[in-house]
Amino acid sequence: MLFFCYHRDRPGSGVLRGELLEAHWSYMDGFTLIARGPTFTDEDVATGSVHIVDLPDTTAARAFVFEEPCYQAGVYRDVLLRRWRNVLGRTMWEFPGGREGDDRYLVIGLGDEKAGTEEDVVPADRENLIAYGPLLADDGTTWLGTAALVRAPGPDTARAVLTPDRYASIEVHNWAFGGRR
Repeated sequence: MLFFCYHRDRPGSGVLRGELLEAHWSYMDGFTLIARGPTFTDEDVATGSVHIVDLPDTTAARAFVFEEPCYQAGVYRDVLLRRWRNVLGRTMWEFPGGREGDDRYLVIGLGDEKAGTEEDVVPADRENLIAYGPLLADDGTTWLGTAALVRAPGPDTARAVLTPDRYASIEVHNWAFGGRR
């Protein structure tokens, strides 16, 4: 089962985050990840950490997010945890555009309850999608939104991968490929 996890940093926790970087990476080394990486402001201040991970069940997913060293130490203020479907069928490391570049974004669309269910329709500009899929309830079928990692020339173009009338809100965050280099 795949899970989308977005740990949001607690304001002012940057120094602590830096001190725990190796512990965080070592923890992540024990899991099968589809994608990972930090989100940050335009000034390169960390704001969160994305992980799309393959785990046996929801209990294991909750353990994954809450036992993570930065979470345990208080770096994160909250966590978004949802089942996720890998519509592209690949990992971020298989993205043809590579890992380099400053034009990467995390886009999270939270579903509008009036929109009904979301189909696994990939946007036309597939070549700029690093990861893409629906956010699902614990039952694995109820659509709650969509999460995408996107290469785009700017945040407005990244936001455009989601159809606005399908979502109650859409967040766009600067994002970078994570993990050891």
